[in-house]
Amino acid sequence: MAAPQNYLALIKVVGIGGGGVNAVNRMIEHGLKGVEFIAINTDAQALLMSDADVKLDIGREETRGLGAGANPAIGQKAAEDHAEEIEEALKGADMVFVTAGEGGGTGTGGAPVVARIARSLGALTIGVVTRPFSFEGKRRATQAEDGISHLREEVDTLIVIPNDRLLTISDRAVSVLDAFKQADTVLLQGVSGITDLITTPGLINVDFADVKAVMSNAGSALMGIGSSRGEDRAVAAAEAAISSPLLEASIEGAHGVLLSIAGGSDLGLFEINEAAQLVSESAHTDANIIFGAVIDDALGDEVRVTVIAAGFDGGMPKRREQAMNQARPQTSRPAATPAPAQAAPPAPAPAPAQPAYSEQMSAGSTPPPAQQPPVAQPPAQQPPAPQPAPAAQPAPQPAANPALPTDDTVPVPTQNDARPGHGTTTSARPQAGDPVRTVQPSQPAPHTTATPSQPTTERSWPTTGPSNSPSTPPQSTPPRPARKPDPEDDLDIPDFLK
Repeated sequence: MAAPQNYLALIKVVGIGGGGVNAVNRMIEHGLKGVEFIAINTDAQALLMSDADVKLDIGREETRGLGAGANPAIGQKAAEDHAEEIEEALKGADMVFVTAGEGGGTGTGGAPVVARIARSLGALTIGVVTRPFSFEGKRRATQAEDGISHLREEVDTLIVIPNDRLLTISDRAVSVLDAFKQADTVLLQGVSGITDLITTPGLINVDFADVKAVMSNAGSALMGIGSSRGEDRAVAAAEAAISSPLLEASIEGAHGVLLSIAGGSDLGLFEINEAAQLVSESAHTDANIIFGAVIDDALGDEVRVTVIAAGFDGGMPKRREQAMNQARPQTSRPAATPAPAQAAPPAPAPAPAQPAYSEQMSAGSTPPPAQQPPVAQPPAQQPPAPQPAPAAQPAPQPAANPALPTDDTVPVPTQNDARPGHGTTTSARPQAGDPVRTVQPSQPAPHTTATPSQPTTERSWPTTGPSNSPSTPPQSTPPRPARKPDPEDDLDIPDFLK
């Protein structure tokens, strides 16, 4: 039977740049357990002085091992050029801490690249960085803010420690070297406050899944550290932690809180309960509080409390909030698309042009017949003329003769050649029938039903006269024999007209 395997969360701490490597060295000196250390730098000399398990010298082609010169662009390119080596060093990690001193070149530009690679491997990625002192200059402060904003987009949780806040808890006679060591110590406490909950056995243990539930996609986080001795030491340490100068804001509203209490073997249960209750009252009422107690005999009678508050802004991770905000404008964009569709209605504007055309057609019938001869000029309009022809074809039958007694007062002789389609025979009888037909009985109906077609087909003035219902008075008044064709044409003028 195979021996049971010991499944432990693999935690790796990556220090990149000068400040990050110094923080890693401080953690190694302190004896942080259960963690693998990786040092990444463009300064080969500083990298050689590190005791990290893995050392990566990046940017050798550009910097020749002399550093990035406080240029974040060089640090970013150096990390991107050695992305494969960084990925190989991070493989298999369950949690990755990326620590750096913001404001420089390698740490500011390379930390986001390392965090991106770590997250791509599925590791819970936590950034723990420092903001530079004010005396380091405005340019360094500006670069630090840019680096923090880029790193926040690549990590699950980002803890920023402002170095200026350390001055409030330090002695006025502290040296610059001691000030930077104190900053490294704060980075150490931030990392150890999380790792000790997982790796160190204690009174109340916390597994990796609990930590991941609070830290995954949590965005920005606040860290407070407090310690105390003597009576009510646990409560005093908790009060110091939630009111720590390192906290740039109150933990009120935090939906995720990691609470770590470390003390000697004499740490009492009631002390832990009082400290935990004090912290829970300061957080959100629905906050998810992950609580752990660690026994460390090296602390003696001292109790140390570390509080990491995350999940602000209603408990929604900032990265998800940004995704939701980006989705909201997209819903408004489809609403903007119908606007061009509304511009389409101007298309009906051509429709009024058709009434104008019909008005012209109707106007063509209203003017006197004198205006229609110019309409007869286009002979190409004759193909539509056969439309009244079907109504006129039955006229040659005997039924057309009864039409003779009808109102045939139009003495206007019609030319047979002007209506070649109607009179196909040249005999006298059909010719006499044509003026009798004059399409008077048949045209009034087509004229009323198809008004637009008649103006084009009625090219000969004899048809237009009778086509109009009020044409009878004009027929008597405009007896225009003067306009009749020459008598030499093939016309048989009836005797009663002579």
